[in-house]
Amino acid sequence: MRDAVDRVRDAGRSSRRRLGTYFIVAVQAGLAATLAWTVAREVLGNPDPTFAPAAAVSVIAASLGNRTRRTVELVVGVVLGIVVGDLLVHLFGTGPWQTGVIVFLAVSAAVLVRGTGALVTQAGGTAVLVATLTPVSPDLELPRTVNALVGGVVGLLVVLVIAPLNPLRAVRRVADPALDTFAGEMTASAEALAQADVRAADEVLARMRAAETELDQIDEMVGAADEVVRFSPVRWRRRRALAAYRHGAEHLDRAFRNSRGMVRRIGTALRDREPVPPHLPAALEHFSEAIRLLHRAFLAAEEPVAARERVLRAVRDAGEACRQDIGFSGTIVVSQLRTVANDLLRATGVPADEARRQVRRAAAAR
Repeated sequence: MRDAVDRVRDAGRSSRRRLGTYFIVAVQAGLAATLAWTVAREVLGNPDPTFAPAAAVSVIAASLGNRTRRTVELVVGVVLGIVVGDLLVHLFGTGPWQTGVIVFLAVSAAVLVRGTGALVTQAGGTAVLVATLTPVSPDLELPRTVNALVGGVVGLLVVLVIAPLNPLRAVRRVADPALDTFAGEMTASAEALAQADVRAADEVLARMRAAETELDQIDEMVGAADEVVRFSPVRWRRRRALAAYRHGAEHLDRAFRNSRGMVRRIGTALRDREPVPPHLPAALEHFSEAIRLLHRAFLAAEEPVAARERVLRAVRDAGEACRQDIGFSGTIVVSQLRTVANDLLRATGVPADEARRQVRRAAAAR
C-alpha cells in the first residue's frame, strides 16, 4: 500500500514538473491561435480562416527546437499538395479512386523531396482537400496557402519575438531534477556497494532506466533554447550562458547511459560475492559529488574547475581499488568508471584528447 502511495506521489510530482516546464508552450499556442485567426479573418478578409490557427498551433506543438523547420515543412507541404492535387484533378477528375491516386502521388512527391512527417502529412492532407472539395470549392488553393503562411509566420513570431521562452530558466527547470537524480543514484550505488546490498543495486538500476526520459528532456529543451537564442532578438544576450549547457548535454547523456552499465556490473559483482575494496564505493561517491559540482557551476555560469578535480579524484580512488584485492566484475566497474569520468570531463568543456590524458594519468597515480 505504501509503495502504491509513493508511486502516486512521485507521478504527481513528475506531472507538476512537466506542467511547469511546458506551461509556456500552452500560452504560446493559445496566443498564436488567436493572432493567426485575427490576421487571416480581419486583416486579410478570409471568410474561413480555420486553417490559419490550426497551422500556428501545429508550429507551436512541433518538437521543441524544430519549429523553424516545421514552419517551412508546413508551407511546403501545403503548396506541394495543392500543386500535385490541382494538376491531377484536371487530368483524372474527382471521385473515390481519383482521390486515392492523388493522395498517393502527393505523398510520393513529398517523400521524393526528402520530406519528414510534417511535410508528408500536410502534402497528403491538402491533396485530399483539393481532390474532394474542388467541385464545391473551386477557389480552395489560394486561401489554404495563405492560411498556411499566416499560421506559420504567426507561430514563429510568437515563439521567437512576442512570447519566447526564457532559455536558461527552461533548461534549468528540466536539468535540475535530471542531474539531481543522476547524482543521487550514483550515491545510492556507492552505498549499495559499500553495504554489499544486491537488492539496493538492482533498485538503483531500475530507477535509472525509468529516469532516462528526464535526460531526454534536457536534450529537447536545450534544442529549443538554442533555437530561441539564435533567432530571437529578445534572447540573443543569453547565447554565451547557454553554451555550457549545449556543450555538456550530449556528454552528460552519454555519462548517464554508461553509468547505467556500471551499476549493472556492480550488481553482478555483489551477486558473485567479490571483494569490494573501500576505495571503490568512495570513488563512486566522489563521482556523484562531481555531478553536483558541475550542476552548480552551470547554474552560476562558472568554470567547473571543482567538478573536474572531483572527477579525477574518483578516478584515482578507482585506480587504487584496482591495485587491491578485487574481482573480475569489480575490475570492469573500475574501467567503466573511467569511461564515465571521461564523459563528465568532456561535459565540463575539456577537449577529447586532454580528457583521455587526464583520466590515464589519474588512474596511474598513487
